[in-house]
Amino acid sequence: MMKPALAFKQPDFPSEWQALPNGELIKKELEHKLEAWWPKFFGYYMIKIGGLSAQLNVVDSPIKNQLSITPQMNEGNIIAEIDDLPLLEHSVDVCLLSHVLEFSVDPHHVIREANRVLIPNGHLVVTGFNPLSLAGLNKFIPFRRKQTPWQGHFFSPMRVKDWLHLMGYEILADQRFLHSTLSTDRKEGILTKPWHKFAKNYLSSFGSIYIIVAKKRVLPLTPIKPKWRLSPNFSDVRGVPVKGASAKV
Repeated sequence: MMKPALAFKQPDFPSEWQALPNGELIKKELEHKLEAWWPKFFGYYMIKIGGLSAQLNVVDSPIKNQLSITPQMNEGNIIAEIDDLPLLEHSVDVCLLSHVLEFSVDPHHVIREANRVLIPNGHLVVTGFNPLSLAGLNKFIPFRRKQTPWQGHFFSPMRVKDWLHLMGYEILADQRFLHSTLSTDRKEGILTKPWHKFAKNYLSSFGSIYIIVAKKRVLPLTPIKPKWRLSPNFSDVRGVPVKGASAKV
């Protein structure tokens, strides 16, 4: 049975990558995977929602105005709640939600807020932990359930894509990588080359980290032109004379 997305209490929201096991490794891999995407996005404004999003390097983006929105002081350009963005509707070209949904009380509302401020044909980038992975198995280990990030609510990429499909998004990419438990701090040698090659070829869907890139599609409202109906041609109906009746002139 699928658990509801709404959390009953606020999970511990990590404000920096160093607060996560192998956080620096995850950050480095995310930046590497997203390098190819940033030059494809154009516009005037990009917002990074959450402290982890704010720390990702996006220097390859042609969008010069990049703002960070975080609930913590001294971490973003704008201090605000991520589920109540102080931005106008349709005012942003790209939204980045990096590892935000799993630590939100109401992830649906977070996505709806990002959708509200995003322009038509704008792009939404979502990253997170994949529950169907080696990292997701840590939630079944009793002494890790209450540790960060395992105390968060992991959503599968398929479920996140379903949410986006319902809002009319076109999914451009669904990438998964880092086939590791990510449970202990290690260096870049966390993945051996043979295992990395095997996992990439045969276990690509079970990567511990996912990236979803989606484009907001808004169908134009085409006015329906009225179809004028021609008036029917009426013809005179001649009455049938009644037998025995006399006509009076």
